[in-house]
Amino acid sequence: AAFYECSCPKCGRPARRETDTMDTFVDSSWYFMRYACPGAPAMVDARVDYWLPVDQYIGGIEHAILHLLYARFWTKVMRDFRLLGFGEPFTRLLTQGMVLNHVYSYQAAGARKRYFNPAEVDTRRGPDGTEVHEVLTADLGTVPVTHEGLGKMSKSEGNGVDPEGLIERFGADTARLFMMFASPPEQTLEWSDEGVQGASRFIRRLWHAVYEHVAAGPAPALQASVLTGAQRELRRAAHQALARATDDIGRRRNFNTAIAAIMELLNAVGRFGDASVQGRAVRQEALRIAVLVLAPIIPHVCHALWQALGSTTALVDERWPAPDATALAQESCEIVVQVNGKLRGRISVAVNADEAAVRAAALADAQVRRFVADKPVRRVIVVPGKLVNVVV
Repeated sequence: AAFYECSCPKCGRPARRETDTMDTFVDSSWYFMRYACPGAPAMVDARVDYWLPVDQYIGGIEHAILHLLYARFWTKVMRDFRLLGFGEPFTRLLTQGMVLNHVYSYQAAGARKRYFNPAEVDTRRGPDGTEVHEVLTADLGTVPVTHEGLGKMSKSEGNGVDPEGLIERFGADTARLFMMFASPPEQTLEWSDEGVQGASRFIRRLWHAVYEHVAAGPAPALQASVLTGAQRELRRAAHQALARATDDIGRRRNFNTAIAAIMELLNAVGRFGDASVQGRAVRQEALRIAVLVLAPIIPHVCHALWQALGSTTALVDERWPAPDATALAQESCEIVVQVNGKLRGRISVAVNADEAAVRAAALADAQVRRFVADKPVRRVIVVPGKLVNVVV
């Protein structure tokens, strides 16, 4: 009060200083610093050096040229005034892509252009085979509309998707899964109703796989030392998926490839028909890994499945699992065999097999012998762990 209540310098009468002199961008350029030290008598105090810089900044392209720029500038100003001990406010930047949807419009002569939501548009084939787009309006009846292609979802172009209707029909987890799987976060995402339905089908597959497993009764403890070859293969697939997802989410921020890894794991679980004691133990571990990895993306479904798999704790309280190095170890690997550069077979060899053993296995393969026939082998090229090319 002592600052803004003052005397007018011209007439001497009581006056009030104008305090609203800075753009709102000034406030948004340093508010996150105040979060670190609420109640500080100055702008910030020593706590800001403990909590900041921010580990991860996520924003659209507008942020990269507006807020991000201003926040960096303001941070340097505060550093120069010795309020901060650092000059950059953010450690890592992720510029997210835009969500796109189809844009439809109608403009009568002398009138303003009107936009219509894609859900309101009826599309059919005209007599000449081209697509015709129409909308039924309350004031003009049925009118033809122009398809302007894909554009950023916006209120002005009326091409947004109502999340309430989507959630009511499919559930919030389905919407989350579709958006995370459809595109890497830094690229544009083209909205697709078919994609949403595909995400819903995958969640149902996961749900069915868990409850089909649970219906057979509690799973026994896993004994890694007595597993069969097929059991070790599924366990390896589970921990490979976990290792991929850990890197995709933790380092690359690519949720779509993490989801793809779990989809592949679920396919492997579906092909695994071993109902023995240790077969069920391996399946239990694989399903737990799938549920844990998907928990940040479809938390509500995964919480229910986590409980169904026998856990009594809340999934949100679980630590992220670490891949088991012994499960990832391979005794053999598959190598592609080419004859004159064309794929002719696949062989399985020990991971520590030397070049001579790999060459011998390739030349002994029945498919390779069929294509080599009685031709003399001029050269055998071995790329360790990947392929063999037989030149005849």
